[in-house]
Amino acid sequence: MIINTLNVGVVGAGRMGLTHHSIMNTLPGVKVTAVADPSGAVTSLLEKYAGVRAYKDHREMIEREQLAAILLCTPPAHNYEILRHTLERGLHVFVEKPFLLSSAQAGEMARLYDERKLVNQVGYVNRFNDVFTRARQLARDGLLGKVLRFRSEMFSGTIVREQEQSNWRATHVNGGGAVYEMASHAIDLINYLFGTPDRVEGTSLTRVFSRDVEDIVSSCLFFRSGLAGTLYVNWSDESYRKPTNKLEIFGDRGKILADQHGMKVFVREASPAHGFTAGWNDVYITDVFSNVPFYLRGIEFTAQLDDFVRCIRSGEPPRCSFADAAATIRVVEQLFSNHTAITGGLN
Repeated sequence: MIINTLNVGVVGAGRMGLTHHSIMNTLPGVKVTAVADPSGAVTSLLEKYAGVRAYKDHREMIEREQLAAILLCTPPAHNYEILRHTLERGLHVFVEKPFLLSSAQAGEMARLYDERKLVNQVGYVNRFNDVFTRARQLARDGLLGKVLRFRSEMFSGTIVREQEQSNWRATHVNGGGAVYEMASHAIDLINYLFGTPDRVEGTSLTRVFSRDVEDIVSSCLFFRSGLAGTLYVNWSDESYRKPTNKLEIFGDRGKILADQHGMKVFVREASPAHGFTAGWNDVYITDVFSNVPFYLRGIEFTAQLDDFVRCIRSGEPPRCSFADAAATIRVVEQLFSNHTAITGGLN
């Protein structure tokens, strides 16, 4: 079968831009042909060694190149303008999370891209982690009975020393802080498993090393159905070498404890259909993982871009659309609207 090559451009040649660039070039029938970034040092190296055309301005790249899609990997404060431009050019777009900083703008982009039938996807990788997708299916199959409570947590040692104010992570205006950078992942996982919470209360934001943004986030989330849960995120925890997502789901017939690498399932009664005996059962990522053509940072990073390309070719909706990401931003806005003052941290 002959597959027409999809030419892709990357906007933003930072860590995630380079990650997605590397993965995208391994997918069948896909080629990254151009990269745009204000830093000439990085793009000149890509032009020399990766065979792409380099631009300092994304507008020039989009106008000059014959592209089918864009990977947008810039700080979210810049994304609205870029998305307006890619929309005018009729390009499919994959955007790194958290997508945008305004739910109004996020909803607008979701509507406009859907109206143009352009594939729009946001990089919330937890939706492509095989452990979390398995936990979601087990809960939906009724294995745990009625789900009553949950916890969604994330930890990392991202910020473990005093931050320079010039760093884009140091201000909310640019999309910095633990809420936008990390809590958005934990919130999106909640939305993916249970739907969007109806109410957010009791939010506490705490500084550890940052001066103007939060390093620790905790909050309570409520659903009209009676389901409730907690959110806890700490990106100043040196005991974690890599970012780690943790999930607990409690039902009246069992519970699940999960992270990216595996889960423990407790059920009161055996479930042969799911392969579980009464009591505790262990499920490892090697028991449930899906094959991908290229491994970089985790199977889920390739799986989400593979899904993006598949949706472009098939016209099917992606697993994490702009509308899904807009729902996460709405929860983020509730966190900020009801939080207590950012406390603690540096004097």
